[in-house]
Amino acid sequence: MPLDSSPRPLDRPSWLLRRADQAAVALLVLVGLASMMGWWALRGGHAGRLLEVEHAAPQTVRFEVDINQAPWPEFVLLPGIGETLAKRIVESRRTLGPFRDHDDLRRVRGIGPKTLEGMRPYLRAMPSQSAVAGSRP
Repeated sequence: MPLDSSPRPLDRPSWLLRRADQAAVALLVLVGLASMMGWWALRGGHAGRLLEVEHAAPQTVRFEVDINQAPWPEFVLLPGIGETLAKRIVESRRTLGPFRDHDDLRRVRGIGPKTLEGMRPYLRAMPSQSAVAGSRP
């Protein structure tokens, strides 16, 4: 059987990239890897000086709730307040008007002295009634 010396069209190329293109991609990958290793070394990675979460200084966050503005999901975050009680607080505010002070929360069914004291550290300070315009003494 004679060999056909005429070139036959290929259905698909054997490689996606030519050898020169493959070398260029390999070079770029190596440069990127070397850059990352250099950055790591300059930042003190080899000496263990990178940020360690376990050794980061603890920070405190102050969480306060404005009882006359907060929606019920914010009240749920307070100790001793569940979804039902939080919705009661918002409903009381809607029907009876804004709370004059923190002690006014006692008008909500389910909030007693113990619950109020547990909430108090997380409640935003309210202006005194004498400082509010239109308030009665």
